[in-house]
Amino acid sequence: MVKEASAYIDKVSNAGCIFTGEKSAVVLGDYVAGPSHVLPTGGTARFSSPLNISDFIKLTNLVSLDEASLKKLGPAASTIARAEELEAHARAVEERMEKG
Repeated sequence: MVKEASAYIDKVSNAGCIFTGEKSAVVLGDYVAGPSHVLPTGGTARFSSPLNISDFIKLTNLVSLDEASLKKLGPAASTIARAEELEAHARAVEERMEKG
């Protein structure tokens, strides 16, 4: 605890939650104050956010290209696939471009 904790907030770079003031016990953040400060372990606060509702939602992406999009994006995809030595990936997009 420090006096004038708000003066130090900008100096904290890795935290799930910052509790300031003597009335702000961590237990309140654990159970009733609102935002969770729970982080995965292993120092992941450097690149991860606290646990939140989106961690329990499963998302699925949908990709649906039309002919114009395939014509525009296909050559780049083929080039990248070959650079990664994924010949079948390159051929898959090239065959779709050839079929038109």
